Amino acid sequence: MEASRHGRAPKRKDDRIIIHFDYDCFYASVFEAENPALKSLPLAVQQKHIIVTCNYEARRRGLHKLQLISEAKKLCPDVVIVLGEDLTRFRNASRQLYNFIRQFSWNNKIERLGFDEVFLDVTDIIRYNVELLNANDLTNSFFCLSQNDPTLGFPYNAAELAGHAYPASTACRTIADSNELDNLLLRLHLGSHLAQHLRAQLEEHKGYTATVGISTSKLLSKLVGNLNKPNGQTTLSPPYETSEGTTGNATAFIDGHEIGKIPGIGFKLAQRLREHILQRAAAIGSGLVYGGTKENVTVRDVRTHPTVNPEMLERLLGGPGSPHGIGVKVWQLIHAVDHSKVGQAREVPSQISIEDSYIRLDTMEEVLRELRMLAKSLIKRMHLDLLEENDDDAGTPPAAEHSKECVSLGRRRWIAHPKTLRLSTRPRPPLNSDGTRARSFNRISRSAPLPSFIFSLSESVDALTERLVSEALLPMFRKLHPERSGWDLSLVNVAVTNMADAAGDSKTATGRDISNMFRNQAEVLKEWRVEDRPVPPDVSTSVLNGDTDMPAPIRSTDGRKGSEDLLVPSQESRTGLERGEWDSDDGAEEQVSVLTCEVCGAIMPAFAMLAHQRFHELGD
Repeated sequence: MEASRHGRAPKRKDDRIIIHFDYDCFYASVFEAENPALKSLPLAVQQKHIIVTCNYEARRRGLHKLQLISEAKKLCPDVVIVLGEDLTRFRNASRQLYNFIRQFSWNNKIERLGFDEVFLDVTDIIRYNVELLNANDLTNSFFCLSQNDPTLGFPYNAAELAGHAYPASTACRTIADSNELDNLLLRLHLGSHLAQHLRAQLEEHKGYTATVGISTSKLLSKLVGNLNKPNGQTTLSPPYETSEGTTGNATAFIDGHEIGKIPGIGFKLAQRLREHILQRAAAIGSGLVYGGTKENVTVRDVRTHPTVNPEMLERLLGGPGSPHGIGVKVWQLIHAVDHSKVGQAREVPSQISIEDSYIRLDTMEEVLRELRMLAKSLIKRMHLDLLEENDDDAGTPPAAEHSKECVSLGRRRWIAHPKTLRLSTRPRPPLNSDGTRARSFNRISRSAPLPSFIFSLSESVDALTERLVSEALLPMFRKLHPERSGWDLSLVNVAVTNMADAAGDSKTATGRDISNMFRNQAEVLKEWRVEDRPVPPDVSTSVLNGDTDMPAPIRSTDGRKGSEDLLVPSQESRTGLERGEWDSDDGAEEQVSVLTCEVCGAIMPAFAMLAHQRFHELGD
């Protein structure tokens, strides 16, 4: 990696293999999966008065994201427009695709980003398959998808890369030298073949295509995947860093990106970096959305600027509200270094957020109306994502039915409890003296403990909505906007965060599910169940009659093996027992009295009869 003249370049760790999935035109693809006839038509998904996304057929005709509906109809009169205000279908489809990809993970490191992106850490799968390779025959390799079933997998050529590569000239590189079996190139080759297999499975079984990136970090895998859209995959080829004074492929790749396009560098940070490099504010076009600018400041511009170093970045980007160590973090990102881990798979979302944008929201009456709508949607989302059915409440003891962890109404229970309620707004800046208005993407937020009544299932959603607005959201809003002269809001967001798994069997659960323990205790404890019986199980008459061909071991009538009260004579000792004898440990014959129980007819030595009689007394 190129060493900076004004700061030491951060160290890289390239021991991981991470695959990033980006579902192609996800929102439009959900409708196409429901109605395949739409795939050949220009399709646009509408929210409010704009297009939030469109398929590639529509893009070929000039349509694009965040375009006004009126403008889209002029450009493409035959466009098919579907409403996407209700996110339920998208949320359900995203969860299904996430669970489908998750079944291929061994370490359970799979992280969802929004509805349409997934990171998958396959380091352990790649390491396992590298050890299986035959260095003398890489072209006829078999990728094993299971550690328990060696037949589950697919054949592939480990010497070649699957899909595209960056730089493009490295796509045809092969591995011919067996001494290279442990290098990064080979592991990336295996990662590319696994990614190709997963893409094929995703399309075959779910009908969705995905654009995929393969590299050693979340940052690089996400960015390199953007090079071959749609339905393509790209691997960032090594070397990622080279000797002193030269630039590796990772740095060369990220250098050409506009600084605002780097994940982890948001709009505000990017603006400060642009202003520092340009020594003025970057020009922003009125039609640009999400922080785009008319002039680019690239990563290379920032990385090679003579004043930029970790300490300077901390002074420039730090301050109130900024995370600790932001300077070092950005310093690493502009050097294509990202040590963030792929999160463990979660059964529940880390937060649930509902928001809406507005042309103008400036009266309390309108705010109350919008807060009610957002709160109602939030509660419905919580019920959808955080409630599960109790499959067997019939056998639940009364104590468990009234437990805090078990919600009896509708046979549902909470699987997670968010602890924090957050309200965020985005005020519009006031008009300038010339009538223009500065662009701003800044949000202000306020958080508070989530009221416990929200978990009640005995109240209707409408009743819970009114309580949440009047008792929590409205007081938070008034503290967030104390001015009485009015305001102008372009966005309002309501969210529940700080999610804690409810009682259950997962590792992150806050306790045990008592109701489930009661339901399952009969099955769990049946092996140790004690039953009172008036007499022990009958001894086989073949034993008492001296039948030497009887099967062994003898089983009691209830299926349990043997009994300490049943004496099963061996062939060698049977004659002695009939004579009233018992073999001693040292093999010397010793005369021992043998008695027969008058109650059950069991045969045993005299010294054991007293204890056997007590058995009958206890049984009675």
